Amino acid sequence: MVVRRWAPVALLAVFVCIAGTVPRTWAGGSDRMRKQVIVPGEDRFVPFALTIHVGQSVQWVNTDTDDHTVVTNNFFNTGGHEGLNFLLKGTDSNGGIPGTLTLHFSHPGTFVYYCRFHAHLDEQHQPVAPGPNGGIQDANGNFGTPMNGIVTVLED
Repeated sequence: MVVRRWAPVALLAVFVCIAGTVPRTWAGGSDRMRKQVIVPGEDRFVPFALTIHVGQSVQWVNTDTDDHTVVTNNFFNTGGHEGLNFLLKGTDSNGGIPGTLTLHFSHPGTFVYYCRFHAHLDEQHQPVAPGPNGGIQDANGNFGTPMNGIVTVLED
């Protein structure tokens, strides 16, 4: 009889504990103020292009084992955070935990970024894949796609 009476309370307590540990952006998208860019187990940002509104934040989550970076391309950057060069730790160098970075955007514009390990800027300030001295070449001689992305911040 006692177990029956306390079972709903125990179930509710377990649910509250679990719900409290899941980031709101992953729990059904209930947090409209923050969007995410994921680095999967490969050298790219997903999504490549993200559109948000003034007042929102973007969180980068590196689920890859390798370290990556979020570096601003200041030539095209009008959305703030100029001069950013942030190390986004991979799970191998962060105790098995994905590295994260969260940026808040307070005015409209574009935030153009790349990974300095997996892209560099050419003379037109465009990201290109690292060449023979800085990249991993496949069997066909290709150095891959540059790892970059863009956040467009719209006025409300």
